Amino acid sequence: MPAFTRPAMLLICALACAGAAAQVPGTPERQRELVRMVRQDCGSCHGMHLTGGLGPPLTPAALADKPVESMAATIFHGRPGTPMPPWRTFVTEAEALWIAGQLLGGFPQSPPSKP
Repeated sequence: MPAFTRPAMLLICALACAGAAAQVPGTPERQRELVRMVRQDCGSCHGMHLTGGLGPPLTPAALADKPVESMAATIFHGRPGTPMPPWRTFVTEAEALWIAGQLLGGFPQSPPSKP
């Protein structure tokens, strides 16, 4: 695997986030639901500010070396043998990819406002 500089990694993350955002099915309301879900449900283990708790931190710095596809698979399928449950009952694979991309870029503090 090639070594990337920090600016190059940030650019890669930004592109991944943009690509993931483009794949979100549904409406802006669904995006608001996903943000609420991550902040509340994921936050119950990963900390309300996603800085860690029972689960590891989900901050851009903590996730910088994680592939977005791997993160999406963890969200969707969970991690057997750990407290990380699968969320496939609640999100689609495309939504899991969007969440992973948002985490890499710094997850929104609150749901996007209604238009």
